[in-house]
Amino acid sequence: MRVQKFLAAGAIALMTAAGGASAQSNPVERAIPVERVVSPGGIEAWLVEDHGNPIISVALGFRAGAASDPEGKAGLAEMVSGLLDEGAGDLESQAFQQRLADLAVDLGFDAGRDSFTGSMRTLTENRDAAFDLLRLALTEPRFDPGPVERIRSQVLARLASRVNDPTEIADRVWWRATFPDHPYGRQPSGRPETIGRITTEDLHNFVDQRFARDNLVLGVVGDITAAELGPLLDETFGALPPAATPVSVEPVTPSAAGELIVVDRTVPQSVVMFGQRGLQRNDPDFYAASLVNHILGGGGFSSRLMQEVRVKRGLAYSIGTYLYPLDHAGLLMGHVATQNTRVGESIDVIRAEWRRMQEEGPTAEELADAKTYLIGSYPLNFTSTGSTAQVLVAVQLENLGIDYFNRRTALIEGVTLDEAKRVAGELLDPANLATIVVGAPEGLTPTRSAPDDAS
Repeated sequence: MRVQKFLAAGAIALMTAAGGASAQSNPVERAIPVERVVSPGGIEAWLVEDHGNPIISVALGFRAGAASDPEGKAGLAEMVSGLLDEGAGDLESQAFQQRLADLAVDLGFDAGRDSFTGSMRTLTENRDAAFDLLRLALTEPRFDPGPVERIRSQVLARLASRVNDPTEIADRVWWRATFPDHPYGRQPSGRPETIGRITTEDLHNFVDQRFARDNLVLGVVGDITAAELGPLLDETFGALPPAATPVSVEPVTPSAAGELIVVDRTVPQSVVMFGQRGLQRNDPDFYAASLVNHILGGGGFSSRLMQEVRVKRGLAYSIGTYLYPLDHAGLLMGHVATQNTRVGESIDVIRAEWRRMQEEGPTAEELADAKTYLIGSYPLNFTSTGSTAQVLVAVQLENLGIDYFNRRTALIEGVTLDEAKRVAGELLDPANLATIVVGAPEGLTPTRSAPDDAS
């Protein structure tokens, strides 16, 4: 078994100031060791030892999510995520759930567009039994008829509850209009007709084809040593196939640039979702774009959009923007909800601020404040063993490298004002904002109708 140690700076931050901490205090970073543990069988995990409490948290990720669902069966990954703890090996659903409860093990799974993730938390004294339940869930899921139909019913009920929700409608229409002929245009949770087509064979095929050692990443945090973890990795994940079945998801550029789509609904205020092309996570300008986004709309009350839309004009209670990097596309997205009579004004203000940032970029003071926030708030991602394990997995899924924790602060600090202005000018384009409005807005003329299968 091979173990390599790295220091993750910024994972724990202590505020130091005479007389107590304040918002203006500088975080004192204390490095924590991140170990790359490679089992005798060649399975790798990133480990952070924390023996303060008798708890172990495991996070895992497979590089295959809802975008790999077969055509016509959107929601397959979502169904699998709900069924892995509904019976495995010799334990049918109730027995498996009772075993989890008896051992106080938290186990759950989730399907995103690009990845399938899971998490487990256990007391140290129940470690071996908990890891064995995780092994069974991943390698021997039962998919018995009773649980399959129960989970199918739950998924269908969730879909039915969302069908007339304005926010859900805006989300469905935006993705479908932006990626009309691409898997990203499908909802990860599927549609009623696609959920109805999913068979037990489909569920088994997803597990057999997607869960493999070559697309698995692991983060482990808590009361366990590298020497103890190594053999457990082989025992838990060694039975997975060595390689996943190749999946082809093509790179894609967002469509619907500059379009305005209105979905008529009788609601007191309209929901607006807007977005444009963004950057993928491996783009060298991503850190500059993150700072620009924070200043434009991602920084809460400090952002320009919040000041212009809410504080100065009272158009909305909340507005925000965010970078959404996918494996095969990059997005910059935002949302707002406002009175039907003021939707047009809100959109005009958003586009005006988009253009002002494009043409002028941020100020030196705005950039400095954004750096302080993005650096200082990062340790909040490491407040528990579970959240720390999830960060370890996210960094691996994004291929950032185990030294990312050491480099992150410098990467953000290193963004110059000229770089931020250049990225703002190159990235932001108000003319290309795709805007979806769900409600009864007054005075808006849509440029096209919503896709028939989205609204």
